[in-house]
Amino acid sequence: MLQSRLLQGTLREAPAEAETVSHQLLLRSGLVRQVAAGIYTFLPLGRKVLRKAEQIVREEMERSGAQEVLLPMMQPAELWQQSGRYGVYGQELISLSDRHGREFALGPTHEEVITSLVAQEVSSYRRLPITLFQIGTKFRDERRPRYGLLRGREFVMKDAYSFDKDLDGLDRSYQTMYEAYHRIFTRCGLRFRAVEADPGAIGGEGGTHEFMALAEIGEDTIAACNCCTYGANLELTGIAEGDRCPRCSEGTMQFFRGIELGHVFKLGTKYSEAMGAVFLDEKGVSRPVIMGCYGIGVSRLLSAVIEQHHDADGIIWPLSLAPYQVHLIPVSVKDEQQMQLARDLYDRLRQAGADVLLDDRDERAGVKFKDSDLLGLPVRIIVGKEAGQGKVEFSERSALSDKRQMDVEEAIAEAIAALEG
Repeated sequence: MLQSRLLQGTLREAPAEAETVSHQLLLRSGLVRQVAAGIYTFLPLGRKVLRKAEQIVREEMERSGAQEVLLPMMQPAELWQQSGRYGVYGQELISLSDRHGREFALGPTHEEVITSLVAQEVSSYRRLPITLFQIGTKFRDERRPRYGLLRGREFVMKDAYSFDKDLDGLDRSYQTMYEAYHRIFTRCGLRFRAVEADPGAIGGEGGTHEFMALAEIGEDTIAACNCCTYGANLELTGIAEGDRCPRCSEGTMQFFRGIELGHVFKLGTKYSEAMGAVFLDEKGVSRPVIMGCYGIGVSRLLSAVIEQHHDADGIIWPLSLAPYQVHLIPVSVKDEQQMQLARDLYDRLRQAGADVLLDDRDERAGVKFKDSDLLGLPVRIIVGKEAGQGKVEFSERSALSDKRQMDVEEAIAEAIAALEG
C-alpha cells in the first residue's frame, strides 16, 4: 500500500472525550472515527487490524472443531419471549417494530436464535455433539458508552454455542473452548487471566469463566493466586488482598484490574427446555440438549491490545495484529535515489511475503517519523542520504533506540527474520 493513497488522518492531539490511552490512540492513528456515542466507523487501517483479529478467532474456533454460521442481527421478539428474556433483559435491549407492527430486537447475543435453529435441525443423539460459531455485529443500548471500543453500543463479537447429549459432553466442549481461548489471546499478544465469574444476564446452570486482559483501566477487579492458576472476579470472592488462595492454600491472592475479553458459560438446559431443542437418546427417550455459550468481544480486543502495547509516542502492534508489517519511509520523495531504492525494497519485501506500507507522501521527515511512531508497525526501514551507497536504517517499533545502518540485503534479511518471529 502507498501511504499517499491511504484513507488515514493522524491527529496530534486526542479529542477531549477520549479518556483512555487506547481510545486516544485509536483516534489519533486514524484507525476509527466516531459516528455517534458508542458507534464507530473502522477506517482501512482499523479494518485490517479487526480482520486479523477475526481471522485468529476463526482459525482457533475451526481448529477446535466448531463450524461457522451467520445469524441475523434482527431477531423476532417471539424468540425472546419464548426464552423469557424479552421482559427482563433490560433497557440495553434495542427493540423495534417493522411496518406490519411485528416486534424485533437487534441482537445483543444469539442464544435464542441459535437454539431455535438447532431445535429445527437436530433431533437425534447421532447429530451430537456439535458446536456452532459466528462473528458478527451486536447491539446494546449502553446507558453510558465510554472508553471507545471497550463499551460501545455497536460492536463485533464472536459467539459460539455447544450442544451435547449429556453433562460429560458439556464438560469436554467447555474445556475445548477454554483451551481455544487461551490460544486466541496468546496469539494476540495479550497478558490475561481466566477467572471464575458471575453468569449475569446470560444465565446458566454450570461453571463460567471470564478471560480478563490485565490493564489499569479495567472496569473489573480480579483476584488471582500468585502460585497457581486460580482467579476469580472480586464480586464472587470474600476475595482480601494477601489472603491465602482457596484452591492451593500455598499462594496468596493479589488484586488486578482487568478488561473482559471473553466469557464462557455452561448453560445446561436453560434455553433448550424453554425453546424445545430436544433430541432422542439411544433409548428413544426425548431429552433437552445440554448447551454451552462462549463469547469474545472481537472489536474490544483492539483496545485491550493497545492498552498493553504502547509507549509515549504511539501504538506498538504485536506482529499478529499489525495492519502492515513493515513501514518503509523514504526521507525525501523528491530524491530520485531514495525513491528508487524504496521502490526496489517495496517490491522485494512484498515478493518475500511481507505486508508493506510505503510512505510516499511529500511530507517533512519529522511528520513521517511521528506518524510512524503513532501507527506502530513492527518493522521500520528508513531510506535516507546513504541511498546512493545502498544503505538504509533498520529498527523495530518495540526498540526504536536500537537503530542500525545496514545494506539492502541485510535489511531484507533482518525484516524477514523479524516477521518470522
